[in-house]
Amino acid sequence: MKYFQSSPAARFFFFFISANIWFGIWLTGMAAVHWWLYIPAVFLLFAAVTGFCPGMIISRWMFKEK
Repeated sequence: MKYFQSSPAARFFFFFISANIWFGIWLTGMAAVHWWLYIPAVFLLFAAVTGFCPGMIISRWMFKEK
């Protein structure tokens, strides 16, 4: 399971990108933004908080990285 954990640097990166997306959503207006923009914002915030990034796991599986 350690293989699936993100490093602290990656977790900070996920948080920083997620915070920027949430800031953009807030500036635009929560009701004005299309629902599709919430998906990466939630996904990256989940990865930052838990250290578990399903996107990285799928990418490693697709490209057979060890």
